[in-house]
Amino acid sequence: MNYEPILADMVAVAREAGELTLGYFRRFRELEIGIKGPADFVSEADMESETLIRKVLLGKYPEWSFTGEEFAPVDRDSEHRWLVDPIDGTTNFINGMHYTISIALRRGNETVCGALYNPVADEMFTVIKGQGAFLNGERLQVSEQAETGLLTVGTGLATSQIFTFAGFYERLEAIRDPIGAVRIVGSSANSCAYVACGRLTGYYEESGLVDWAVGVLLVQEAGGIVTDWWGRGPEFYEKTGCVIVANKATHAYLLDKLKDAPRKDPKVSVQ
Repeated sequence: MNYEPILADMVAVAREAGELTLGYFRRFRELEIGIKGPADFVSEADMESETLIRKVLLGKYPEWSFTGEEFAPVDRDSEHRWLVDPIDGTTNFINGMHYTISIALRRGNETVCGALYNPVADEMFTVIKGQGAFLNGERLQVSEQAETGLLTVGTGLATSQIFTFAGFYERLEAIRDPIGAVRIVGSSANSCAYVACGRLTGYYEESGLVDWAVGVLLVQEAGGIVTDWWGRGPEFYEKTGCVIVANKATHAYLLDKLKDAPRKDPKVSVQ
C-alpha cells in the first residue's frame, strides 16, 4: 500500500489539532483540569483534539479502527487501526510547556506510518516504515555519540502510586552518575522523537503503545535500536510498555543498568 497520501492526511489533521490545542495552551492558567488517576490529567483540550482527529480520520477511512486516549475505541473489521494520543504530555500542556499530538497507523501488529506534531515549536515529525524518518522534511539520524560521559538519557519520574519497579530511584541514580545528563521531556512521544533527531542519545520508561508508537518507528527509521529493558522485541515491549529507544552505545549502557530490574512479561496488550 502507498502510505504517502495517508501520511499527508495525518499531517493535515495533526496541524488542525495543533491549532485547536494552541488556543487552549495560550491560556493554560485558565484551564479546567480533570484527574483520571495519580499524576494522570485530562483537559477539555485533550477531548476536543481527539474528537477532531477521530472525526476526520474515520470520515476519510471509515473501515479502519480507532484507539485513542480519551474515549472508547472504535472497532471495525479491518487490519488497519489508528492509535492517537491527542495531547501527549498533558501535564506539560496544562503548565504551559511543550507537548505533542501523536497519530500512528497500525497494520496488523506493526506501525506502518505516523505523524508527531509539536505545535509550540511547529515541529512535524513524519515516518513511513522503510522510508526513513523526517523532521519538517529533513531526514533524521540518531546521535553517533558513544562516550559514556556525554550520553544524554530521557525518562519519566515514578511516584509512590505509579512506579516502574521497587528501587526505581536507586537505579536512576546509578544510570545518572557516569553520564552527561538525564532529561525529563514530559512526553513519551517527544522523547522518542528527540532520540531520532539526536537531541537525546537514548530514552527509557514504562509507558503505553498509544503514547510512543510513532516515536518508536521514528527511532528505528533513524537508525536507532528499540527493545524492552531486557533486550527483547516488540512482542514484549508493546505489551508491557517497558521500552528502551537509543543509539547503539546508549542502548548497551541502559540494558546493562536495567538488566536486573524485576522482569515484566506480557499479560494484556496495552493497545
